[in-house]
Amino acid sequence: MPRTAEVLKVGRGAQSPPFLVMDVIAAANARAAALPPGAPGILRMEVGQPGHGAPQGAVEAATRAMRSGHALGYTEAFGLPSLRARIARHYLDHYGLVVPMSRIAVTVGASGAFPLAFLAAFDRGDRIAMATPFYPPYANILESLGMEAVLLECGPETRFQPTLALLEAMDPRPDGLVIASPCNPAGTMLPPEELAAIARWCHANGVRLVSDEIYHGLSWDTVPEASAAAFSDSAIVVNSFSKYWCMTGWRIGWMVLPEDLVRPAECVAQNMFISPPHIAQVAAEAAMDCTEELEAIKAGYARSRALLLEGLPRAGLDRIAAADGAFYLWCDVGHLTNDSLEFCTRMLEGAGIAATPGVDFDRARGGRFLRFSYCGVEAGMAEVPVRLSRWLERDGPRS
Repeated sequence: MPRTAEVLKVGRGAQSPPFLVMDVIAAANARAAALPPGAPGILRMEVGQPGHGAPQGAVEAATRAMRSGHALGYTEAFGLPSLRARIARHYLDHYGLVVPMSRIAVTVGASGAFPLAFLAAFDRGDRIAMATPFYPPYANILESLGMEAVLLECGPETRFQPTLALLEAMDPRPDGLVIASPCNPAGTMLPPEELAAIARWCHANGVRLVSDEIYHGLSWDTVPEASAAAFSDSAIVVNSFSKYWCMTGWRIGWMVLPEDLVRPAECVAQNMFISPPHIAQVAAEAAMDCTEELEAIKAGYARSRALLLEGLPRAGLDRIAAADGAFYLWCDVGHLTNDSLEFCTRMLEGAGIAATPGVDFDRARGGRFLRFSYCGVEAGMAEVPVRLSRWLERDGPRS
């Protein structure tokens, strides 16, 4: 007899926890759709998506490619040689690093890079450490692949970043370590000397380092940018065109791979993805030469950041992580609530502000934190402290 639905199982990989920011996006969309004509709109601070689209040069390159009559078919699994060469030049220009094109893999966004990296570098049962708060898909992807995420509780005293002392205290030592600088959600960065010490410790102790550098280009002159590729030949570096280059929906990113993982990662990529989207690769290569436009967009983020760092404390949110980079503010709201999910729901309904609850990023302490993204429309960011202050005065905090 055919099996019935009652006895069919759901695979372990399909049982990952939700990425709650996606649920917040859906709630904000529904709230916006229900607003009456003329009502103030929703201020979107829940998602790390630039309010600007791809730079004009990227759009024009994609348009020319679409009209050229040439088939935009499969590329090599690791992407167009011209794009890989352009990324290699970026490492020389931006960091003074010589990175062979052969070690660069173009991926289906950074989100496509992480499973490739994890599958190439780790086995089922391996333990991979990361600081908490952390970007949720790190742990969710690892756990869906049968690996274990080992969470290192970090706070403002370490700038929400891991330290060498924390790593040396681990017993047993992990098989891998994921770091992010600037990090999501806190926006903090590892100073180059601390990044170097961690990278060298990992290399010396057989701990595979995965460095998330997708917010490079978006730092605010408090901590210098440095790439883990400068300090370790065994590290995996992940980057993306989604943030600085404003190309979220194009789904295009890259990895810098150590020599021993180039072929294993390529084989996984061939089977899982075939190749990154051809048209997105064409646009991404052109975007890398749109510096003037992109720097103007970045200047807008800087203005929004300054407005919020001044305005949020006046509204009652004065415990904010050092915002070294990215476009997030990680706010401790423990004096207002111990339930950030409920607080965000009320804030959306009462103030028209969509933000992400901290429980998405910190399983133990997230009830007292919120993440605000300030990469949206600049005029809207300026309005946030005003709305927030009025709402808190009217509704008051709840535990």
